[in-house]
This record gives sequence, C-alpha cells and structure tokens, in this order.
Amino acid sequence: MPRKVIDCREFPSESKCTVAMAADTTDELLEAATRHAVDKHGHTDTPELRDQIRQGIKEGALT
Repeated sequence: MPRKVIDCREFPSESKCTVAMAADTTDELLEAATRHAVDKHGHTDTPELRDQIRQGIKEGALT
C-alpha cells in the first residue's frame, strides 16, 4: 500500500517551511498535518483548512 505524503513546500508560506510528512492512512496524515499547520503556522483548525490539507495529500514517497 503506498504511503500518503504531504510537503509544506507545496503550500505558500512566509516561513518557507520545508517539513514533509508521511503516514499509512489519509486520516492519520490529515491529523498530523493539521496539528502542524495550527502549531507552527498559526492556522485555525477549520473544515476549510482540513479540506485544503486533504487536497495536498498524495500517494508516494517523500522526496
């Protein structure tokens, strides 16, 4: 089963964050990426934020 991955470099950011994350499931990665967005980037955990993050999740390996 391919891992789910997301990379902050693919999202506009003033901080130029280079964090990338991977997990076996979309739900697990969505939770981790949402916590990162809230804790490190100051976003508010909203359904819209989760939708944006979900759209950025891909299958594959971290590069």
